[in-house]
Amino acid sequence: MHAADALPDDPLDAARAWLADARAAGVPLPERAVVATATRNGEPSARVVLVRRIDSGFVFHTNYESRKGRNLAENPRAALVAWWQPLGRQLRAEGDVERISPEETAAYFATRPRGSQLGAWASPQSEEIGSPDELEARVADFDRRFAGQEITPPPFWGGYRLVPDRVELWIHGDDRLHDRFAYERAAEGWRIVRLAP
Repeated sequence: MHAADALPDDPLDAARAWLADARAAGVPLPERAVVATATRNGEPSARVVLVRRIDSGFVFHTNYESRKGRNLAENPRAALVAWWQPLGRQLRAEGDVERISPEETAAYFATRPRGSQLGAWASPQSEEIGSPDELEARVADFDRRFAGQEITPPPFWGGYRLVPDRVELWIHGDDRLHDRFAYERAAEGWRIVRLAP
């Protein structure tokens, strides 16, 4: 049986299944993925993020004023790649990026450890700072500010959803004879094509 025989019609179903397989296999941080963005002039940058949910797209969170946040404000398109080496699987996705709702952001933010919540408030992500001591002092200030209360998300922090119009699945094969498939969004549903490795 070829891998294509087992592919679902929707690549997001495949993504959810592969992530579940990676968790079950004990892959460390299976939700990590590289997200690449670009400025309006096409200057690229990439970084590792944690995909916290796969619904109609791939959801990750960040400071809206970070480099990736600024890129996405200028050019709301991105590419994502996840690599689960022990399983010999890679997933790539490309598409438009949208902010998730404030309610979705708040629901996720509430699940984060208090230290991570304080860090979101304290860190001017991607900006120059003088020393680690400066950042620790900012965390301590916010810890005092929120003493005895629930910490809400900062207005400059939240989630993004990459809604793919193209998804590639890559399955390792010996002698570089990998199985590789592309899902391309069509008028109705998805078109699936096999690609040479």
